[in-house]
Amino acid sequence: MCPSAGSEKTTRGWVIPIGGAEEKANNPEILQRFCDLCGGSDARILVIPTASELEDTGPLYVELFESMGARSVFIPVDEREDCFKDEIQAKLKRSTGIFITGGNQLRLSTILGGTPVAQLIRHLNADGVHVAGTSAGAAIISEHMIAGGRSGPTPLEDGVTMAPGLGLTNKIIIDQHFRQRDRIGRLLTALSYNPFASGIGIDEDTAAFIGPDRVFEVVGSGAVTVVDPSELRHSSMHDARHRDAITLIGLKLHILASGARYDTNTRTAYSE
Repeated sequence: MCPSAGSEKTTRGWVIPIGGAEEKANNPEILQRFCDLCGGSDARILVIPTASELEDTGPLYVELFESMGARSVFIPVDEREDCFKDEIQAKLKRSTGIFITGGNQLRLSTILGGTPVAQLIRHLNADGVHVAGTSAGAAIISEHMIAGGRSGPTPLEDGVTMAPGLGLTNKIIIDQHFRQRDRIGRLLTALSYNPFASGIGIDEDTAAFIGPDRVFEVVGSGAVTVVDPSELRHSSMHDARHRDAITLIGLKLHILASGARYDTNTRTAYSE
């Protein structure tokens, strides 16, 4: 699944996966930058708290964005049938930015997947609306979503569960809370299935701001781990037995802190 084509007259919107636990009080650099990108005082940010089952998640982000000068609302998409409501789609169409909160990424995909809301998010992003997601909201941004899996440093035959994502990018597979939850093994497992995309593991309070040119800049207090499988020479995944460790030969690894960039087209990393 490729990202929506969009209009030839409109620049594609930014896509911003956040590793979770982003700073919200003392120096909310990531959220402020997203707010500014969406228009600052002219921003209209729609919050989608579907992944969370906590009642205060949507209002919390609305309050945060409004404290930054934006206008913000949240839409209560708790069931698939909500995604077919005209009033919810109308609110989406009025937004300059869409923010998808954290929680359970399978809840996100089973409620949003294949609905008019999911299709509209894709079309709006292609036509210039910026989309950010934190934690589970980051995972669902890509075409292939990591839905779950084991922590640990070693890729395992059963180390990850995959599901379809929104498909705002097909260049990367995203994992979040990366260093904090030791998720390198499950990201490597995901890449071993088909090393078409680069893998990016995003630390907490860290984001990848992916521009219309598909180059991303790292923002935040942590780092983004990039796994480039383009020169992979051997993978044992195809004949691994249940719970076997996987051999992967020829991977390239980058650790990118704030200010560093990565071109997802050419798979080239740049320092500040």
